Amino acid sequence: MRQIWIPQAGPPEVLEVRDAPDPTPAAGEVRIRVEAAGVNFADISARLGTYQDCPPMPVVVGYEVAGRVDAAGAGSEELEGRDVLALTRFGGYSDVVCVPRRQAFERPSGMDAATGAALPVNYLTAWQLVVAMGGLAAGDTVLIHSAGGGVGVAVTQIAKNIGATVIGTASAGKHDFIREIGVDYCIDYRTEDFEKRVAEITGGRGVELALDAVGGPSFAMSFDSLAPTGRLGMFGISAGTTGKSQNRLGFLKAVLQMPWLKFHPPGLMNANKGVFGVNLGRMWHEVERLRPWMQSILDLWSGGVVRPVVDATFPFERAPEAHHYIQDRKNRGKVLLIP
Repeated sequence: MRQIWIPQAGPPEVLEVRDAPDPTPAAGEVRIRVEAAGVNFADISARLGTYQDCPPMPVVVGYEVAGRVDAAGAGSEELEGRDVLALTRFGGYSDVVCVPRRQAFERPSGMDAATGAALPVNYLTAWQLVVAMGGLAAGDTVLIHSAGGGVGVAVTQIAKNIGATVIGTASAGKHDFIREIGVDYCIDYRTEDFEKRVAEITGGRGVELALDAVGGPSFAMSFDSLAPTGRLGMFGISAGTTGKSQNRLGFLKAVLQMPWLKFHPPGLMNANKGVFGVNLGRMWHEVERLRPWMQSILDLWSGGVVRPVVDATFPFERAPEAHHYIQDRKNRGKVLLIP
């Protein structure tokens, strides 16, 4: 098999393709010949040495793949020969992977591998943010930062299906794109004060749900943009990823700028607001909880509601370009690696 390794922390150019023997599935596992693998911001943080869950380097990262099962261990034979998408706990940057049977999902008829690989991380994260923990309801308003990214697309589609109004932040060059996917109000985070614009859009009331993966001082502004009974969902700290080489001081600065004092219990009670965090990478021990979420997402895909936007694909040999593409904020939707 061929894999993309991170031998040491550094810029995208540290990524390298290596060969290794094909793995053999153990009991309860399936082996997948990968046709597409998702690229996520967690992979970039791992490459920069700022992702706390990343195993010691050298390491193969990657959380999601799609392909065909070509071998199965005892107890998983029913998936052999089937087209699937799957969750991987690292190791997804490979053209062959073995995963527990419960982390693999048969792809619906008509779903290609690129679509399958674009679903798991972004849409499960969005489902946890919007439905499982965010409690978004028809008539509510949600603020989503980085609305043009993979999670932003997923949140928008799920929120619009619920009947909510969507406010999205993105650079001006992405506004036409996010309007096309359903964002009702666009904010240019580079030139506009999003807290002020949210107040204008909502008539000073605020939003019922704010979803923020920026971190740093943005968390405080998102919290202050909430209406009474509103919830802030935090799912990343992209403000801590400055530059394309390891920068621990930049990450520490973003952490120190978080509103540690704002989220104290008496303050939350007096404000009638809530704060929660989402890290899908720490839900692998809760796969039986994730499976019905994934089934709901697949049902929405079959119904034409969920439609991942695959913006760019890169062969394994050009994996550094895929990381550059995301860090340069060029992506409008999902970026994939193709073995």
